Amino acid sequence: MSGKTVLVTGAAKRVGRAIACELHAAGARVMLHYRSDTAAAEALVEQLNALRPASAACWQADLLDMAALPGLVAATIKHFGRLDALVNNASSFFATPLESIDASAWDDLIGSNLKAPLFLTQAAAPYLRAARGAIVNITDIHAERPLAGYPLYCAAKAGLLGLTRALAIELAPEVRVNAVAPGPILWPDDDAFDLAARDEIVAHTLLQREGSPQDIARTVLFLLDDANYVTGQVINVDGGRSAHL
Repeated sequence: MSGKTVLVTGAAKRVGRAIACELHAAGARVMLHYRSDTAAAEALVEQLNALRPASAACWQADLLDMAALPGLVAATIKHFGRLDALVNNASSFFATPLESIDASAWDDLIGSNLKAPLFLTQAAAPYLRAARGAIVNITDIHAERPLAGYPLYCAAKAGLLGLTRALAIELAPEVRVNAVAPGPILWPDDDAFDLAARDEIVAHTLLQREGSPQDIARTVLFLLDDANYVTGQVINVDGGRSAHL
């Protein structure tokens, strides 16, 4: 990844942070998108630049704001001069029982999980084509096997999975487009899954344990750097959970 520039959305915390750190350790320059946690984003930039000067920067944007998406790409090009890869990681996640779904939930879940990746890819496409680059979308195993109580989130991720395959066609042969679908990696920050629910999920995972953000990050690195003949595919990183849901 030496000399290459990667834009990672939702990179200040959690899985996005792990992805940014993994790609940086492999030699990439990283633009870290964040929505609201300025302190976390700036601290990570400082940490990465201490390891390798001028190798990281961050940019704030609300991905639900369509007008902000071209600016995020433009800021990356202005700062680093090129764009070789895009990781669409940023995502909203919350329960939406059918009777509770409203326009606000639709805008948030569809916007962050499907609409933003589409239009951010549209803005980045000319630069990715020029670099013969790659895109990795972070989907979810529940894109194909829906989770009860989360119909809108699952529909949004299913859309992103379909978009991954469609964009692989649209951007071929210059740009490869793939997806990583996590299983139980990090639990939400809220109390959506209590201890009993977590134990039940892990019990239905073949490897009988949770994964780590680094499991996702290493798979993203593989798809960006080593999978030169792979496009339009999704890799489930779920400990085997989806094999017997």
